[in-house]
Amino acid sequence: MSPSAFVFDAYGTLFDVHAAVRRHAGGIGPDGQLLSEIWRAKQLEYSWVHSLMGEYRDFWQLTEQALDFAFLKVPSADPSLRKSLLEAYWALDCYPEVPSVLKELKAGGARLAILSNGSPEMLESAVSSAALDIYLDEIFSVEDVQRFKTDQSVYEMVTNSWRLYPNSVSFQSSNRWDIAGATHFGFRTVWINRTGQPDEYADYAPAVVLPTLAGLE
Repeated sequence: MSPSAFVFDAYGTLFDVHAAVRRHAGGIGPDGQLLSEIWRAKQLEYSWVHSLMGEYRDFWQLTEQALDFAFLKVPSADPSLRKSLLEAYWALDCYPEVPSVLKELKAGGARLAILSNGSPEMLESAVSSAALDIYLDEIFSVEDVQRFKTDQSVYEMVTNSWRLYPNSVSFQSSNRWDIAGATHFGFRTVWINRTGQPDEYADYAPAVVLPTLAGLE
């Protein structure tokens, strides 16, 4: 049976989290990719740590703190670019196949949404910048439950709001840990393995693995 709803993680799945650094690659220098990888890793780490402590912080605040740490770890990168990089994060590039995939799913009658750690302001800015708002029925932010993924209350926002059983929702994420959390909750999961990562969390396997969102059904 085809899913009645398709729900997407935002960062790394719809939007390229490394686009901000790439736009300023000339000013950052040869360690730009390292800076971007540390920035992303710490952004996620901070969300997990705060969730475990039971202390919610706005995802934008964690994004700023993660970049500050990345600059300390990569001293060759010019910290004067901090403001420019943060501004770029509000308008990240979406992956090239995203608009056509969302358009096709929408034309087929499916409901579409984002479910993300991002704050509502961050998500609305990214969606608007990429002109994806015409395809989405809703944007679910963890701010509503004050917990980060993989807390089960995050995934429950979709089923509660749309009055659906978990197995009628197809959930797509590029983050394998997010797929594990969503699988545990009961979603049909699709891992978008854009960078060819080895599999993990064998007990919570995705239903499908794809290199991009193209071919999603």
